[in-house]
Amino acid sequence: MSREQESEPNPGTQSTGEYSVGALVVIFLKGVAMGSADAVPGISGGTIALITGIYERLIRALTALDPSVLRELPALHRGEHRMQVWRDLVRMDVPFLLVLGTGMVTAVVVLARVVQIAFDTAPGLTFGFFSGLIGASAFALFERRMLATPGRILAAIAGFSLGFLVAGQTVDGTLAPSLPLVFVAGALAISGMVLPGISGAFILLLLGQYDFMTATLNDFVDGLVSLTGGGISAEFAEATTVVVTFVGGALVGLMTVAYAVRTALERYRGATFAFLISLMMGALRYPIVQIGDSVGGWRSAATAAVVLAVLAGGGVVLVLDRYTDDLDYEGV
Repeated sequence: MSREQESEPNPGTQSTGEYSVGALVVIFLKGVAMGSADAVPGISGGTIALITGIYERLIRALTALDPSVLRELPALHRGEHRMQVWRDLVRMDVPFLLVLGTGMVTAVVVLARVVQIAFDTAPGLTFGFFSGLIGASAFALFERRMLATPGRILAAIAGFSLGFLVAGQTVDGTLAPSLPLVFVAGALAISGMVLPGISGAFILLLLGQYDFMTATLNDFVDGLVSLTGGGISAEFAEATTVVVTFVGGALVGLMTVAYAVRTALERYRGATFAFLISLMMGALRYPIVQIGDSVGGWRSAATAAVVLAVLAGGGVVLVLDRYTDDLDYEGV
């Protein structure tokens, strides 16, 4: 029996012990780990879920969500309806998703501040670290079996080409921040939560929205804190619009992109990973260009610092990969 089979109950079979305080704290901490991964380009929250043994439970819970439970809300004042709603929520494993999501949001909010400081003070080193994360993630996931068929080779070529071209558009500033693009970015970024190998932050970086969304999230959090003093600033109102748009896209993506990714993995697992990993490799064009623009002249000291940052990012991924089960590409 695999680790996931031992540690992941099916939705609908949860016991009271699985929602005990201790169990919920563990789920919250796993959410923090997933959020930390998805907050930086490279490692995905799905990879962390795989490492911590909750990946299959997460996928089952997400695809078990049923909006029809909302019809019971007007009758919550009745005891029997409250019990029915609770049973429905437990059946869908919603408490697990809520606690896990709270941990993820906590990590993203905290790390967004750290990342913005890093971009402001040392952009070259920050992009170097991200390049190491992305490159090492692609290296860790790559296997020769991935290119064992013509279909997989074509998928890899398509992924690399798309990543390279979109990264070029991002460098040129063609993909400027806008609400429609933020919505699309949210829909695509959510797939990083359910897909081992590619993070939501990487997708934002590829679309040129990572720095923008990081700064916007910080403005939104600062605005929430300042509400205690009264008054809503124009910056907070603008940040709120962007954050709501992103969350709206994420919710739509959760019901569409996540299902599409799951279907692709079930039917064309090898080709899907060939496409996604090659997409990561092609997208390295963006951080590499940013490193060159930030560092300027490649003096020995600057070059050594960037190389160390790249090695540090790559080292983080390789250490995590040491404790991750290999992905299976067979049978596809």
